[in-house]
Amino acid sequence: MPDTDAPDLTCTVASLHLHPLKSCGGLPVSEALLVETGLDLDRAWMVVDPDGEMLTQRELPRLALVMPTLRHADLVLRAPGMLALHLRLDTVEEPTRVRVWDDIVKAYDMGPLAAQWFSDYLGQPARLARFDPEEKRLADPKWSAGQAAEAAFADGFPLLVASTASLADLNARLAARGAAPVTMERFRPNIVIDGLQAFDEDNIGDLVIDTPEGPVHLRLTKPCVRCGIPNNDPATAEVGTEPGATLAGFRADARMDGGITFGMNAVVLEGFDRTLRVGQVARARWAF
Repeated sequence: MPDTDAPDLTCTVASLHLHPLKSCGGLPVSEALLVETGLDLDRAWMVVDPDGEMLTQRELPRLALVMPTLRHADLVLRAPGMLALHLRLDTVEEPTRVRVWDDIVKAYDMGPLAAQWFSDYLGQPARLARFDPEEKRLADPKWSAGQAAEAAFADGFPLLVASTASLADLNARLAARGAAPVTMERFRPNIVIDGLQAFDEDNIGDLVIDTPEGPVHLRLTKPCVRCGIPNNDPATAEVGTEPGATLAGFRADARMDGGITFGMNAVVLEGFDRTLRVGQVARARWAF
């Protein structure tokens, strides 16, 4: 338990991660623009079935092997056995509606070529949708710190924050059980912080990151309850039992009715249109 009388902690941004397609491969970046829905282009696309229902690694682990590359004008997708798919960043096709969890939102269909590419790769009918930037999909107000916090196709919040120390602690526990270490990629965060003690992020209220344009002020509001996706190996798409089994032994969170958590969802209090960069200094403030 942290010392509540201690001054704010100084830490740094260890890494930044984009996931342009929900539930597909991640993309480490050295910098990222902060927009209303989180990092620019994060979870901006989503694979759906012909009825517009989201498709994720929960039922289709092979999505983990769809790897994105962002270039100046397009997003390039690669997957085993497939030619590269190029998607222009400035082009969409027909308006549509899709479901992400309980929300039915406006989106754009990305056309027949993208649909055929994903259908062939997954072995079932699929389409690709892009979030409509005019849509306002809001985080749960119970956890949004009084903000009208927007998210695109992320599960529910604009940002997910994790720490290097927490991953190191988990990997030490895995080693003690004779299990292989895991990478942060398993947990799909946007911002990874260095300089905290293991799982200090559970008790951090505010994270203020210094940028040349001014501060980015985040509020860490809701522990991230974990489904089975961290058990999917992002390098092979093989489904195992770790790190979920180890996390279950020590990460039940009473705030989430005993849900197994790793990382904290965050909302933005200040700092839209400012650029986050790896290595920036941050100040963490306790929540109490």
